[in-house]
Amino acid sequence: MSIAIPKGFRLAVASAGFKKPGRKDLALVVSDVPASSAGVFTTNLFQAAPVVVGKETLARRTTARAVLINTGQANACTGNKGLDNCRATMALVGAAAKLDPGDILPASTGVIGAQLKMDLWEKAAPEVAAGLGTASVEDFAAAIMTTDAFPKYAGEVLELGGGRVTLAGVAKGAGMICPNMATMLAMVLCDAAVEPEGWRAMFRRAVEATFNRATVDGDTSTNDTLYGLANGASGARAANKDLEVLEAALTRVLADLAYKLVQDGEGATKVMHISVTGAASDKDADLAARAVGHSPLVKTAMYGKDANWGRIICALGRSGADFNPSDVDVALCGVELFKSGQPTDLDFDALLKDPLEQRDLSIDISLGAGPGRYTLLASDLTPEYVSINANYRS
Repeated sequence: MSIAIPKGFRLAVASAGFKKPGRKDLALVVSDVPASSAGVFTTNLFQAAPVVVGKETLARRTTARAVLINTGQANACTGNKGLDNCRATMALVGAAAKLDPGDILPASTGVIGAQLKMDLWEKAAPEVAAGLGTASVEDFAAAIMTTDAFPKYAGEVLELGGGRVTLAGVAKGAGMICPNMATMLAMVLCDAAVEPEGWRAMFRRAVEATFNRATVDGDTSTNDTLYGLANGASGARAANKDLEVLEAALTRVLADLAYKLVQDGEGATKVMHISVTGAASDKDADLAARAVGHSPLVKTAMYGKDANWGRIICALGRSGADFNPSDVDVALCGVELFKSGQPTDLDFDALLKDPLEQRDLSIDISLGAGPGRYTLLASDLTPEYVSINANYRS
């Protein structure tokens, strides 16, 4: 599916050779006018240079003109030199694209610890600037991939009171996915006019409902970044009830991207849709869902198409959530395996033989302790995940 580029944005990709010659590994988007800017970042205490610089930029100003993303070099744990290099890349691209470097929001992904290859940046900056307007959303998504199996993009066109608005989002990530902000790298463009304060607030809420409820392997990266730009080029202004409509669309775009991240988890074959209800609080429901979604035993059982409910309840029991075990119900793919703290009499192996062949698996849990609820997307765990991360320095 082709994704429309929101009005007033120009995209470019280039091959800088950061990791492999000839591979597109540098991506730039520029708004023709200053755009309301938003960003959410990793909460990992080791924060990459572009995360530090991006946070500083957003704290200093409410608008931006561009997002610059490179793969192959994370520029994480690189000290003051890494910060200087990050700012130097913004200056190089800014000069080539006739932008104030302070109007550029940076993001990077790659191996932690290596300094940027500034000689390659000097050669690539004019190329990526010259290419503005020649790349599609799909091109941009492909250029920011690392161990991803496919490019991830999503979009939506909607009608607001003032006219038609287009949203387009891209994301990358397959491993080291357990966001406590966004996930790996992602970006959303919007051509509605939105006040920066409202844009940033809806971003935080949309991220909490989507990316923060997705996990592959329980790891949170040093580089996790999500940026959003809304430039008003459509002529439609989002205000009052239109803000709710726009936020709902933004949430749908981010939810689509979050699902694709889990679907493309390194080596993944399944997406677990874990729903916890009846918890003493939303926090307890979160603890329970994540204990199940992160459990290697549950994840390998789903890979093996094994209806092993014992692994699920063991994960619940150590989750830290407060509940009475005799009140717990568990269903897998709609088949009730465990009721009021006891296994059911169903022939669940036979009943689940076909459902467990599917990619999407539902795990519905009721703790019987209160009104708390939480949902989580989680991948399975496969031999390919181990192979990727044992044999390749990602």
